[in-house]
Amino acid sequence: MRILLNIIWLVFGGLWLALGYFVAGVICCILIITIPFGIAAFRIGVYALWPFGKTVVSKPTSGLGSLVGNVIWLILCGIWLAIGHIVSAIAMAITIIGIPLAIANLKMVPISLMPLGKDIVDVGSTPSYPTSYSS
Repeated sequence: MRILLNIIWLVFGGLWLALGYFVAGVICCILIITIPFGIAAFRIGVYALWPFGKTVVSKPTSGLGSLVGNVIWLILCGIWLAIGHIVSAIAMAITIIGIPLAIANLKMVPISLMPLGKDIVDVGSTPSYPTSYSS
């Protein structure tokens, strides 16, 4: 079922949403200081191509740098990408077949607003993060 939903997603909106993330990533990679934003945009762009079977988890090791970066991202790109997801979700929710796609679009809004400090993993896997650092 995931493969079928991913194929329908790709045809009816995933390609355009991923293209938006890739354009944002290229723009962010122009300046050296915004390269982490570009990398995050490329990572989410791949997620936007094939979202079913993946989930977003918070990295427990992210700190103040992620928070500051997320505020900058929100101002530069996040609002526009989130609006794209919401508009796409409204358009997809018109049909019964599009309702799961609309729900997936709405699930992508939080990561489009604040991508730093998040990781995209397979649904069945659990990420392994270090819980403490030893010297």
